[in-house]
Amino acid sequence: MPMSPSPTIAATLQDAARQGLARLDAQLLLLEALGQPADTGRAWLLAHDTDVLPPEALARWQNLLLRRLDGEPVAYLLGRHEFYGLLLHVDARVLDPRPDTETLVDWALELLPDLGPAPVVADLGTGSGAIACALAHHAPQATVWATDASADALTVARSNAQRLHLPIQFAQGSWLQALDGRIASALSLIVSNPPYIRADDPHLAALRHEPRSALASGADGLDDIRSLISQAPARLAPGGWLLLEHGYDQAPAVQHLLHEAGYSRVQSRTDLAGIARCTGGQIG
Repeated sequence: MPMSPSPTIAATLQDAARQGLARLDAQLLLLEALGQPADTGRAWLLAHDTDVLPPEALARWQNLLLRRLDGEPVAYLLGRHEFYGLLLHVDARVLDPRPDTETLVDWALELLPDLGPAPVVADLGTGSGAIACALAHHAPQATVWATDASADALTVARSNAQRLHLPIQFAQGSWLQALDGRIASALSLIVSNPPYIRADDPHLAALRHEPRSALASGADGLDDIRSLISQAPARLAPGGWLLLEHGYDQAPAVQHLLHEAGYSRVQSRTDLAGIARCTGGQIG
């Protein structure tokens, strides 16, 4: 029985669309299967749309396609993700960084010039190190600490910092307890993208490829945020800030918790979609 001919690039993308794969995802994965750099992008695929996929590339593509259709993040399939202009290694040991989190980095970078000539910053629950790396890269005057309870996550974060030549300090442990005995000075700024999804949220099923410990946080999704709000005042310098990412509908609850804990200048910031994505407050 004769073998079916390999499809062209155009036919491959059309078939992916019929199966429900987003066009950008399909293009990125096909470039990966073909061994082409992602920055060649759509132009290369258009210029070669009648090319037939070599057997090895076709096998790689079919594997990537099935994994993506099963819900595995594109970043895991590629092994990389760009965040705030930095190319990071990511895999299933860490959360796939979201563009929404860049809102948190924007706010932190806005505050840092007013926090002294040599501010000390802690990124709690660093995961891939995305936030810490962005802050260390764009605010070299700051001393940046990054903590995580997961040794696997810290391995990924350290690797990213080393590859980007960023002098970040790392510590393993739960939230601010990770810094016990490691840092004597008070912190100028604490930032965190903690777990904030309700434990019974049906959307968790679609995120099954990502570490659940980085996603869910109790019955209302606020358990870890409560811990951070209660722990931070003892470690922040007077005038220091705590900035937290949270869910699309949690800003009022987080503002209330900050007010109750005695923070001042409590406010939220919106992401590019106009959703209140981050909330923070100042101590002293």
